[in-house]
Amino acid sequence: MDRLLALEARGELATGHVRLVADAVGVSLRTVWRWLAAARAEGRTGARQRERFTVTPQLHARLVLWCGNAAAVHRELLAEARAVAEAADAEEECDACEAVPVAVPSLATLHRAIRRDLNPGQRAALTGGEGARRGHDVHLRRPRQWRNACWEGDHKHVPVEVDLHGELVCPWVTWFIDCATNAVTGAAITPHTPSRDAILAALRTAISRDEADGPYGPIGGLPALVRIDRGKDFLSRTVTSALGAFAVPVYDLPAYSPHLKGTVENLNRCAERMLFASLPRYTHAPTPSVRRRDRAKDKTAPLTFTAFVELLLDWVNWWNTEHTSPALAGRTPLQAWLQDPTPIEDPKRGQLWAFTLEDDGHARTLTSSGVYWRGRYYVGDWMQGLAGDGAKVRIRFLPHHTHEVEVIDAVTGARLGAAHLADAATDEQRAAVRRTRSAEQRRLKKALTAAEKLRTERYAAVTTPRTPEPLQTLTAAQAAAELAAADGRDLQALALPGLLPHAPVPDGWVLPRATSPAEPESANDSRPDLAPPA
Repeated sequence: MDRLLALEARGELATGHVRLVADAVGVSLRTVWRWLAAARAEGRTGARQRERFTVTPQLHARLVLWCGNAAAVHRELLAEARAVAEAADAEEECDACEAVPVAVPSLATLHRAIRRDLNPGQRAALTGGEGARRGHDVHLRRPRQWRNACWEGDHKHVPVEVDLHGELVCPWVTWFIDCATNAVTGAAITPHTPSRDAILAALRTAISRDEADGPYGPIGGLPALVRIDRGKDFLSRTVTSALGAFAVPVYDLPAYSPHLKGTVENLNRCAERMLFASLPRYTHAPTPSVRRRDRAKDKTAPLTFTAFVELLLDWVNWWNTEHTSPALAGRTPLQAWLQDPTPIEDPKRGQLWAFTLEDDGHARTLTSSGVYWRGRYYVGDWMQGLAGDGAKVRIRFLPHHTHEVEVIDAVTGARLGAAHLADAATDEQRAAVRRTRSAEQRRLKKALTAAEKLRTERYAAVTTPRTPEPLQTLTAAQAAAELAAADGRDLQALALPGLLPHAPVPDGWVLPRATSPAEPESANDSRPDLAPPA
């Protein structure tokens, strides 16, 4: 229509122009002339907009307040409209009908306005919040780069119960993946919540390419960038220093944005569906009833932690060497890695173990008992013949792994060898300590539960607005008996001030004279009468 109006303004509009437009849009010639007349008279080139009810910001706020309950919002609008009508009737002193003003729409109209003015993401946010709204977002894809251009790292809580020294635990896996080839470069498994030691172990495995026959094959090297989330262990000074020593920047993504590291998140999802779901004692398995499954009644024999680690590493090897992906044009991650001509940069072996371990920061003396660190001695077979002349060494260690350390020369910086704890406890001793700690924990939990039952007072249910009455009312005798028992447990009441006898009174002290009840003190005397000195 804009083109026809422009032609008409220049005096060049002809019936042929109008017929071309009518044939193009599939309408009659008269319809196009009518459109032109409406454009001249009303200044519009589209269909006439009907007046309809819309969702205003105030109405949207009410919907948010009621968590998307349109019926509750409609009842609230009706109540406000009736209140306004009653106030107007009272002011005018007339017997007007109590009809609801036309400004309040029907419930069906309100539903139509919500569906028309709010998109699916906004409607989902009314009941589910930001998490539900993000399910309707569209995310962009990063362009596929070359191998080692970018890695992504993450922790994955494995929903499988495994046996570790007679206790059931759900392990964690920390791994890194190459974004260009989808190849898992390194992984570390811990039976507990991982920390920076697991990250350093997985990182050292990912960078190193010494084990060509291992689960990672020739995959590895130094990446150009590492993307992580805002976990405090990933952002620790130890991890950033280890990568910073190789000039590898660490890019921390915004919090609660898993779509920004979709490669490793897809790896987490695939591992759960392809491997974890098939293992015994899978905690996310569907149940035949609506009740939550009682894990204590599950009689399935769990995997040992060692067997689980072996299965996981076999799956990683399968993922890298046999699993094909449409994103890689039907190739495996290993094939995509080998067909990429990008050169790989490998660090020196000495730099790898040096920068992926923490430095103690102090020079220590190598004695005949070994190296003294944190109140314990560490020894190694390579120390024979080196102790006794005051040799200075430094300690490098993996966080939380205090059973083994790396010893380097404090002067030259050369690696001397590994040292182990000289007097380490046996497996039986560690198991006995764990059992003792667990028994103490159960005893404390039982005592706290009993105290909570005594502290919590229950009340009767009410059906009308009134103060609830307490249940299990105590008698006066029961309350007095319990208070007396509590006084017996009071440490302050158990104190015995007369346990130690007083020393004899020194000569020359003035002792107060005891006043009998029959002889009241004088009101004019501001201090008690004192007996004459002995």
